[in-house]
Order: sequence, then structure tokens, then C-alpha cells
Amino acid sequence: MDACRAIMKHPRVDITDIEARLGTRATAETVTALRSQYRGVRFVWLMGADNLAQFHLWQDWRQIMDTVPVGVLARPGDRISARMSPAARIYAPYRISPAASHLLAHSVPPAWCFVNVPMMSQSSSAIRARGDWSSVS
Repeated sequence: MDACRAIMKHPRVDITDIEARLGTRATAETVTALRSQYRGVRFVWLMGADNLAQFHLWQDWRQIMDTVPVGVLARPGDRISARMSPAARIYAPYRISPAASHLLAHSVPPAWCFVNVPMMSQSSSAIRARGDWSSVS
């Protein structure tokens, strides 16, 4: 938690252990609990394109898509597989253009957007394996 807070410093981002406190494990459970606990808050689920490519394998993935707008951030090597994934094809009618991505938080689910962002080839798994998180204080 301290390492995350040291890296992510933005006034609109809170680093929390909310899943541990809520007792949830699956994303769909977490989204449901958050929406119940924070009524009136507009949530957007953010994920990397690598997750969209296999999103259809997640527990209750359709519930996530039908409950909150989803922002998909491009990842190196995963753009095509993500855009051709079962989830992307099934929810194609609800895709918002990148130019309209600023409207995502105000969109009624299902709504999702694929956004190209500056690429970093490092995966979070590789960063964790190298121990980079532990060196931040």
C-alpha cells in the first residue's frame, strides 16, 4: 500500500485496501459492494487490453460490463486480441469512440471505451517479480 501511494500521487486517486475490508475476491463482487456502499458515486472500471482479451473467462464478467462503464487501456501486443475478444464482440454496440472517452463516467452501462495510451512494455507481474515495489518507501 505504501509503495502504491508513493508512486501514484493524484488528487482524484485513492489507494485503499477496500477489497480486504469488503471481503471480496472477484471483481464483480467488489463492484457490487462498492456501488452498494457508495450510492451516487459514478464508478468506471479500468483494465488493460490484456485483460479484455480474456475477460470472457472472468467470473461474472457480463455483470461487470452491465453494471459499470469500462475503460480499456491499450497494452503492447494486446490491441488486436483485445478488440477481437468475445467480450469486445458481444459488447461492440456499446463501445464509445476514443474521442468520446471523456463521457465514459457519465455513460449508462453497458458502455466501454478502448483508449490508446503511451505504451510501456513492462507488465505489472514483471515489476513485482523484480521487487521494484519493495524499493519504494
